[in-house]
Amino acid sequence: MLRLMISACLAGENVRYNGTPVESVDPRIHTWLREGRALLFCPEVEGGLSTPRDPSEITGDGGGEAVLTGAARVTTEQGADLTGAFLSGARKALGFCQEKGVRFALLQERSPSCGSHLIYDGRFNGTRIPGRGVTAALLEQHGIRVFSEAEIDTLEERMG
Repeated sequence: MLRLMISACLAGENVRYNGTPVESVDPRIHTWLREGRALLFCPEVEGGLSTPRDPSEITGDGGGEAVLTGAARVTTEQGADLTGAFLSGARKALGFCQEKGVRFALLQERSPSCGSHLIYDGRFNGTRIPGRGVTAALLEQHGIRVFSEAEIDTLEERMG
């Protein structure tokens, strides 16, 4: 059976930075969880961050890939450096996926951890740019195919 890791927030878990659950959960997520095909994980919480927490963004060019190489950081608007927590959470997510035989991940778009196509530009002004979050980048580097919530139809087709 193909296994899927899902950002815990996408299943309605109260782990988002602002302490509020997502308003609408795709019913397929609940089905996959009931069937044992999906497992929930929040890299930010697993990396040691609290809920709620200050918003954070990747500062510097290159997105999550640059964070992984040390060329960029993850910070709050006030300048607190959370890079270590984001790296720890990404590594734990990868270990979790490897241990559980996960081949796909459904991750929250725009997140500095989980964004698969879009992240914020690091200036805390709401501007989105192409890029991956730290966890999404690490998973992709290790052959785990990452999808955003906007790609759930494609993911469903791939999972069969």
